[in-house]
Amino acid sequence: MERVYLKRENCCGCSACYNICPTKAITMKPDEEGFLYPVIDESLCIDCYSCVNVCPLITEGNNKEKTTPDFYVAKHKSEEVLMNSTSGGAFTAISDAILGLGGVIYGVDYDDEFKVLHRRAETYQERNRFRISKYVQSNLGDIFKEINKDLEEGRKVLFTGTPCQAAGLRGFIGDSKLTENLYVCDLICHSIPSPIIWEDYKKLLEKEHGGKLTNVQFRSKIIDWTRENSNKSFLYTTSGSEEILNDERFYKLFFGLKTITRPSCSECPFTDIHRASDITIADYWGIEKYAPEWMDTKGVSVILVNNEKGADLLQKCSEGLFYEKRAKEESLAEQQRLREPVQFPENRSEFWEDYRKHGFEYIIEQLDK
Repeated sequence: MERVYLKRENCCGCSACYNICPTKAITMKPDEEGFLYPVIDESLCIDCYSCVNVCPLITEGNNKEKTTPDFYVAKHKSEEVLMNSTSGGAFTAISDAILGLGGVIYGVDYDDEFKVLHRRAETYQERNRFRISKYVQSNLGDIFKEINKDLEEGRKVLFTGTPCQAAGLRGFIGDSKLTENLYVCDLICHSIPSPIIWEDYKKLLEKEHGGKLTNVQFRSKIIDWTRENSNKSFLYTTSGSEEILNDERFYKLFFGLKTITRPSCSECPFTDIHRASDITIADYWGIEKYAPEWMDTKGVSVILVNNEKGADLLQKCSEGLFYEKRAKEESLAEQQRLREPVQFPENRSEFWEDYRKHGFEYIIEQLDK
């Protein structure tokens, strides 16, 4: 085989094909926009088509549940958890339940250079690093194989990621009995920003303020949790200063211009209420209109329970959460990614041409004009 996918829009970078390949003929390599794609070494390929068969974008039904989920509003009972979570602390409560059963958690973390990747956690302290949003596509590496190993050893596993990553994991694990101990949690995903733009952005911040980055945080709750404030707070510090700084330019590229998003996001098959997971979490936007008594400026979550396993998981974390069933129409009205994929601007190709010709700082200069 020459390639797994026909065009870039047909690959979400979930790495299921890489992990399933029996001869290790596939490697994940970045393209000129920084997104990872599978590359096949034809000298090692045996044309088994395992890569094609496991792909969540090719698989009929995309590994999604066929039933309509139940929708809940939820908020963690601990103010400390709320202040250290992106939304209403649903992830903490759900992962607490799995850790309490001796299980392991897989979520998104930063490495020492603030590259975004999936990691494994067995302790509450390790898990806490997964709680805050990272608006960059994570590198999954060999995580699917690690999950399979944990399941083979009888461990309960919670995997949290984007819908396409969740679908890729489901395809990789398949219909094995191992799925009995696997809990999959996905997020209502806006889209996936470019890792190479993130790298350039970090370098720019270090150049502007001196020293190396020592801390970064998207969506800090130093300002109230609201939809309007969700792209106003990116805090960071550098080794050159003790000052906590705030910058919004990455948000403008991502949410505003929508030019740094992965091509497959424009054709995403996971932007509806049928999820490739047991349970789905996100911000409960609009709750102040539908149930003002639930509004909390420290954060509120929406939870979609997609099957019986998801319902069981929600019940397991009831000690840590306040929650109440709500009408699905509320979230359908407020969550655009439950209705349709992101729409790219007409100048997306022009943006990347400028980036290739002139570099990232030129892009930022144009942004600031």
